[in-house]
Amino acid sequence: MFYPITMEVSIEVTRSPAFRQVYAIGAIGGHSPYDFRISFYNDSPRAFIEGGKQLSTVERSMEVEVILSPLAAKELAEWLMNHIKEYEKLFGEIKRPGKAKETERSSQLQGYM
Repeated sequence: MFYPITMEVSIEVTRSPAFRQVYAIGAIGGHSPYDFRISFYNDSPRAFIEGGKQLSTVERSMEVEVILSPLAAKELAEWLMNHIKEYEKLFGEIKRPGKAKETERSSQLQGYM
């Protein structure tokens, strides 16, 4: 006969000495059969003159990479979608940059130019 055992578990959360917060404007990544990898980055526009022409480029700084198991990635996606839905209920729809009205000008890098 099987008798279920009920246990109460508490989790103590601490921050590692190596803990750091990173603000990122974007993420790129991929997956293998074993894990998901997400790299977070920031962009900095650079303007320079070459051959009498003003040119611009973007310096993309990779800040941190997170590696997750497939299950952890799925749980993160569900957690994030729940929080996005909650955020939009409170503050309204999150809109993507670049979907400006025809009368408004929009740059490639929102907020930089």
